[in-house]
Amino acid sequence: MDDEESLRRFGPHPAGAHLDEIRRLPVGHTERERHARGDGDTELMKLCCVRLFRSGDLDDALLVRNAKQAGFDAACSIETGLLLGRGLGPATAHLAAHPSPSAPAAPERLRALASQGAFEGFPVEKLSAGDDRYDEEDRPL
Repeated sequence: MDDEESLRRFGPHPAGAHLDEIRRLPVGHTERERHARGDGDTELMKLCCVRLFRSGDLDDALLVRNAKQAGFDAACSIETGLLLGRGLGPATAHLAAHPSPSAPAAPERLRALASQGAFEGFPVEKLSAGDDRYDEEDRPL
């Protein structure tokens, strides 16, 4: 499945059981990208991360972080701000308490980025409001 098929199948605002499927997609592509650069579909990964941001589930923050760290292309296309679906405070608190070995470094990094202004201009309102044009215009081509 690529990003276009995903949009056709799930629409721009998936919910319920579709979100479970959306969560599985970047996990698989993250593993492929880590195994061999270019094997993961980073456009699909980003689209999934945007959808997970919109869902606001704190458990998705680590999934988004892992997808972003899959490789160079993923790091460039998946904005760090997509970890902040519920905001900086809730995301950092959740990640700090998460049992995953990769989670504890994330809150410190997020706070450092925020203090440097890294999230200024991040289209939170556009994403949170569910502006479908984000899916159409802001995905890397």
